[in-house]
Amino acid sequence: MTELTPFHIAFPVDDLDKARAFYGEVLGCPEGRSSDHWIDFDLFGHQIVAHWNPAHRKAPAMANPVDGHDVPVPHFGVVLTMPQWHALADRLRAAGTAFVIEPTIRFRGLPGEQATMFFLDPAGNALEFKAFADMASLFAT
Repeated sequence: MTELTPFHIAFPVDDLDKARAFYGEVLGCPEGRSSDHWIDFDLFGHQIVAHWNPAHRKAPAMANPVDGHDVPVPHFGVVLTMPQWHALADRLRAAGTAFVIEPTIRFRGLPGEQATMFFLDPAGNALEFKAFADMASLFAT
C-alpha cells in the first residue's frame, strides 16, 4: 500500500451551526478556517468543508444492497483503525446518533471483511466509517 495523502471533499449543508455542532462536537473534528458560508473540518487528517446552501435538503438517499443492508448512495467517510472505529461508534451511540446501518461487521469470513456503520449528518448527508482488522485487505478481491 502506498502512503496516502489527505483527501478534500466539499458538501452542502442547510445550517452551518448544526454542521459545526455535529462535525465539531459529535464527531470530534477540529475546526479550521471558516466564513459566513463555509467551515473547514479536520476529519481524521482529511479536509472536509461544509458549504452553506440554504435550499439544500437531501432527498431520501438511493440505496444499493450490500451484504444484506441497504447502503445509502452517495456517502463519504474514512477508513479508520479498528480501535478508532470502536471509539467513534461508542461516541456516536453516547450522542444518541440514529444509525442508517448500525455498527456491524460485513463480509464476515470473506476477503474484505470490515467493520462499518452509516449515519446521516443534520443536513441529510450520508456518512460511512469503516475499519479492517487487516488493513492489507482494504482492496481485497
